[in-house]
Amino acid sequence: MRARTTTGALALAAVLAAAAWLPGHAATLDDVRAEGRLRCGINPGLPGFSYTDDRGRWSGFEAAYCRALAAAVLGDPDKVSFVTLTGKTRFPALASGEVDILSRNTTWTFSRDVDLGFTFVGIFYYDGQGFLGRRDLGVTSAVELDGASICIQTGTTTELNLADFFRIHGIAYEPVPLETNAEARAAYHAERCDAYTTDVSGLAATRSTIDDPSAHVVYPEIISKEPLGPLVRHGDDRWADIARWVLNALVAAEELGVTRANVRELANGTDDPEINRMLGSEGSLGGMLGLDPRWAVRAIAAEGNYAEIFEKYLGAGSPLGLPRGLSALYRDGGILYAPPFR
Repeated sequence: MRARTTTGALALAAVLAAAAWLPGHAATLDDVRAEGRLRCGINPGLPGFSYTDDRGRWSGFEAAYCRALAAAVLGDPDKVSFVTLTGKTRFPALASGEVDILSRNTTWTFSRDVDLGFTFVGIFYYDGQGFLGRRDLGVTSAVELDGASICIQTGTTTELNLADFFRIHGIAYEPVPLETNAEARAAYHAERCDAYTTDVSGLAATRSTIDDPSAHVVYPEIISKEPLGPLVRHGDDRWADIARWVLNALVAAEELGVTRANVRELANGTDDPEINRMLGSEGSLGGMLGLDPRWAVRAIAAEGNYAEIFEKYLGAGSPLGLPRGLSALYRDGGILYAPPFR
């Protein structure tokens, strides 16, 4: 009589079999160190998120995260090669190994996580899709856009969201598909479409580049959930852990009062054991990641904690003027927080 295989044994066998064929297992950290640079995929141009400054240096929310990761792993926030990727090219570039991480405004969805074989390491901005239109259209709501032409970026979640929204409300629209945000913004500026749809953060970026922002209105409807965050390839848990905990360190630093200005001083030791563990004066969290004890110190020192990065590039003092909203810490009315460092 054949012996029964228990459910637990089957599950263990499946796990071991999966681990055996996963590509690039535990290799990305070694590859990044061997090359001496982090290859980071970003948007080719989106105000506040990724753009070149007056010196031609990549800046913005997405670039700041890349620099924090490079600082943690390589000891230098400037050891980053930025690779600009469109909505269509971003996933093939990550899957093929052209980039080590994708820090581009990318929505975490089931199919991208599971079917495409990527691991989202966290959410660094809670967004939602909206609409921008000209005030002289006389439209005050997106549900009044029946028959309107809509500029939209291809290869993104916005295409399906747009189709769903108009179908639900029983109204028609004419899509004007463009490959990049820059092309979609240019088409809207040139009045090739009546309205432009993308994430609300992207609409704020577009509005900030218009000569007369008051002539344009963002309609009140938010038609989707768009949790944006960095992602890596399946099959390298250590690299995913490093990318995840660098993001967590930036968030936790805001909550714990650790800033770019005081992080090196606090790294000498404080009365708060969680700060000490995160900054490496107690415990061995760095070693668990394959990094030295001061990895988080360097990540925070690169461009500051989450709040410092947000305010510099996206917040009230920036051209975008975005409120924190859901991306505020949980204690401040948002839903953002990091798991504990212990």
